[in-house]
Amino acid sequence: MPSEVTSRRSAGVLLHPTSLPGPFGIGDLGPSAYAWVDTLVRARQTWWQILPLGPTGFGDSPYQCFSAFAGNSGLISLQELVKEGLLESRDIEAPTFSPERVEFESVMRFKKPLLARAWENFQGGRAAGLRPAFDRFVIEEADWLEDYVLFMALNDAHQGRSWQQWPEPARLHQPAFLKTAKAELAGPIGLHQFRQFLFFRQWQNLKGYANERGLKIIGDIPIFVSTDSADVWANPQFFALDRDRRPKVVAGVPPDYFSATGQLWGNPLYDWQALEKSGFAWWIARLNATLKTVDMIRLDHFRGFESYWEVPAGSADAIHGRWVQAPGAKLLETLRTALGGLPIIAEDLGIITPEVDALRRQFDLPGMCVLQFAFGDDWRNRYLPHNYEQNTVAYTGTHDNDTTAGWYRGTSEKDRDHVRRYLARDGSDVAWDFIRLAWSSVADYAITPLQDILNLGTEARMNFPGKPRGNWAWRCTQQKLQPGYLDRLADMTQLYGRARINVD
Repeated sequence: MPSEVTSRRSAGVLLHPTSLPGPFGIGDLGPSAYAWVDTLVRARQTWWQILPLGPTGFGDSPYQCFSAFAGNSGLISLQELVKEGLLESRDIEAPTFSPERVEFESVMRFKKPLLARAWENFQGGRAAGLRPAFDRFVIEEADWLEDYVLFMALNDAHQGRSWQQWPEPARLHQPAFLKTAKAELAGPIGLHQFRQFLFFRQWQNLKGYANERGLKIIGDIPIFVSTDSADVWANPQFFALDRDRRPKVVAGVPPDYFSATGQLWGNPLYDWQALEKSGFAWWIARLNATLKTVDMIRLDHFRGFESYWEVPAGSADAIHGRWVQAPGAKLLETLRTALGGLPIIAEDLGIITPEVDALRRQFDLPGMCVLQFAFGDDWRNRYLPHNYEQNTVAYTGTHDNDTTAGWYRGTSEKDRDHVRRYLARDGSDVAWDFIRLAWSSVADYAITPLQDILNLGTEARMNFPGKPRGNWAWRCTQQKLQPGYLDRLADMTQLYGRARINVD
């Protein structure tokens, strides 16, 4: 189990695996991922930050997954399956995919039949050496895997409709129905078990490769889970649902930098009283599972652990909500005891009250400062580097921001003037000016999205908050990963005392 995060001057790059280059329409856990690890090591980085790794649903968002525990089978490397003997080289001859955007539906139409073929081959005796590991995986992960694979098999049987639209015995998770369904859906259940086995096998191999080279991985946990998930379906007692298992209230945030009407996320809210009564067992299991896959966790929407924005179900926007207290200190104390530490970054952006800040400080968690939020006000803005404290992660931007070059072009002249005066620069190389600003700051950790290293514009933005479709699709081509950029990053990382990896 990772120990408590210690203050340490270091740096890293944010890039979700789906954005890696490769021939199969989506970044995966194959050769390009290993090459990316090598690239980060050569660039003297300590951290590779990613987004949540779960199986995505509506809108392809990694923050709206079918499970808080499962992995995204779209990331499984077909090339690795050929190496394992589960597929033939001719099986994976891919159609022409866009090298710059993930076409999620097309990719999965190509990939799902191949994963099914690999399962058939495995059942027929191919890669027989994997059988003990597969059987062990199914047993060891049964606490979440059993519900998840049945949920996905039922989801397939109901043509992808939300579980809230299933017939009552399935919707209400009735034991007699579950017993029958497990027998009738044994084939699809086995396939989903196998897909999860392959994902976690490939991910653990990649993580091991990275860790052996001194590179650590920062993962991401959304505070809330999707309504259409195995978590809510199988654990309704932990969520604020009515008798028909529909949310009574949903999550969101009030109007802020990103949206004048707030953000209506629509996730079901927790029944914190029930969770506390259970000893927060579900949360302990969730973080334990995540910490098998990453070395540190960015806890998304940290302020929601102090109090959260509750919106009546059925609302058109998030304006008419209210703040409700959460048992954050009790939860974090329980997690710290159970996990032996809290390797957590608190995503404390947005409306941060003294109470939220006090909760973060109580558990000595590093917070976040984003440079794109720093300009246009005055010298007291907490995101300006002269106001940073050491126990901080400095970001040029996040997955929710525009790229720095795109932001600079689109922001007000007042903001641009503030940037130029603060940096004593003309704004012609603003992405790298921001990287230098983060790297030179007192913050223990400094992170930049790859898009800023490559000086890309708005066309490379990962997410537009509030936009339901067309997000999460950006990919980096191999041609864009020019050695000069990484040499420059390595030099800057060394210059500002953040080079944690010695490269011969």
